Amino acid sequence: MRVLLISAALAALASASPAMSQSAPNAAPWDQDFLPPAPEWNGASRSLIRRSTDPWATDFEKDPELNFSPDHAATRAWFDRLDASSDLIRIEAFGVSPEGRPIYAVIASKDGATLDPAKPVLMVQAGIHPGEIDGKDAGMMLLRDIAHYGKAHLLDEVNLILIPILSVDGHERAGPYSRPNQRGPRIQGWRNTATNQNLNRDYMKVDQEETRAVRGLILKYRPDLYVDVHVTDGMDYQYDITFGFNGESGAYSRSPHSSAWLNDAFKPMMYAALEDEGHIPGELVFGIDGENPRAGMSDGGLGERFSNGWGAAAHVPTILIENHSLKPYRQRVLGTYVFIETAMHLLEKDGDALRAAILSDAALRPAEIPANFEPDPTPQRTVAFKGIRYETYRSESSGREEIRWLGMPDPEAWSLPFYGSRPTLTLSRPEAYWVPGHRADLIDRLAIHGVRMERIEAPRTVDVDMLRLIDPAVAGRTNEGHVPISVKTVEVERRDWTFPAGSVRVPTDQPLGDVVVLLLEPQSNESFFAWGLIPEVLNRVEYIEGYAIAPLADRMLAADPALKAEFEAKLAAEPEFAANGDARLQWFYERTPFFDDRFRLYPIARETR
Repeated sequence: MRVLLISAALAALASASPAMSQSAPNAAPWDQDFLPPAPEWNGASRSLIRRSTDPWATDFEKDPELNFSPDHAATRAWFDRLDASSDLIRIEAFGVSPEGRPIYAVIASKDGATLDPAKPVLMVQAGIHPGEIDGKDAGMMLLRDIAHYGKAHLLDEVNLILIPILSVDGHERAGPYSRPNQRGPRIQGWRNTATNQNLNRDYMKVDQEETRAVRGLILKYRPDLYVDVHVTDGMDYQYDITFGFNGESGAYSRSPHSSAWLNDAFKPMMYAALEDEGHIPGELVFGIDGENPRAGMSDGGLGERFSNGWGAAAHVPTILIENHSLKPYRQRVLGTYVFIETAMHLLEKDGDALRAAILSDAALRPAEIPANFEPDPTPQRTVAFKGIRYETYRSESSGREEIRWLGMPDPEAWSLPFYGSRPTLTLSRPEAYWVPGHRADLIDRLAIHGVRMERIEAPRTVDVDMLRLIDPAVAGRTNEGHVPISVKTVEVERRDWTFPAGSVRVPTDQPLGDVVVLLLEPQSNESFFAWGLIPEVLNRVEYIEGYAIAPLADRMLAADPALKAEFEAKLAAEPEFAANGDARLQWFYERTPFFDDRFRLYPIARETR
């Protein structure tokens, strides 16, 4: 009934608004008239649009409102036609989705079937969140222009790989009601996959077929620059194309040399190119207070589960584009076209310097690794922000003051505090880790990352540090199909431990060493353990009855003065413990040889000097 009432309200709104009653192919019965107005835009990049009668016009360009994006089948048919028409274009399937759809890349190159390793590779990924599909339509236009309209020279010194739709199943769960905060296209895909997973939270745990497939493509072609195209949610502002990367504007980066290149060489030229075409580029920022737009901006976090966080840890320079959701679809698509083309020019001009930076980052072996970043309560700097005027009003539905964006650029820049992120944990880098052979699933995940490992063919006893987990906590809700587990404290136990055949030694002296540490240290919130993939260590087996432990505990007190003193000190310090007979007996049980020695003993060991 509630859905019917909402639909009726939208239909009434549509009938009352001429703008909402226009008929168009695949149009919604309403035109998101509840969204804030968009500032008028007449950027020079409009010249990139070809006439709808052009034989190579895309479905986006054929739409009278430039507000349409084709479905998976139509997109693939168009690319197949482009592939057949040009030796510069080829299609490569690199995975299959959970619902059986092919996942493919479109490769533009003058090199034929094998890319020249001397040329930089730009990989552009669209549709990781399929409702945010700007990169697909921009990529179609640019590849068409490379193949047929005079831009083949872009491939003289650079190769381009476009993933038009990564989350192909989500792309096909399409409709007009997928992205309520976003202006176009009319029909949008769904944010999550067929398995209801967010692929931009899967870069470390690599659960999903789509993520595993794209990781294989990255390992195959080793892109020098990886661009992940999204669309924002959140507040209104003047910027239409925002982008960012870990290490922007002096922030921390696990790849400081690549971040320096992105800051010093890439960012200024990209800003200039976008501005020349009538766009307003900006730094990727997020408002910290939805009720007060002037409260400040943040970096949104530096986690490795995101594409840009993983890229910094893996030394793959990665840019996260977030086009502004409230700008018209045509404006966002054209800005993305300019971005991709300019990135190709930059790699042609300065790709050697970026490659040198990547090599320098890949050689780093920091002894200490910051982890578990959280918002820093102290502002990092002040930013001049191009805001949109707004007012507040009393909402009958919410019963409170709400913000109404007015669609008018504020002529005066807002001076806002910018809050970065800070680590809450520092991890020490061991020589290596040992993963037991019975956890082949974890070994497979490391292999998907491209981690170098040494597999043993026979049992081996090794002098290692085993970790005892102290008071691990299981989350009260799921996250991305897992029940997270956290642990703040571990105790190190030096042991001679025998690992069975099939176990692996994972050295940290490798380019992916930081990724290894973040995945295998249980205190890391990006670790396999934190994602709930090693829950068995929390299960205790075998118990002792009170009639057995009570007399045994009394004997232990009588025989061991030091134990007696420790027990009495605990009784004095912890009244709740003193009043709990079961807890008191449990304390003694844990100090007997009967207690399960592997309870909360983390199965992955550290090898240290």
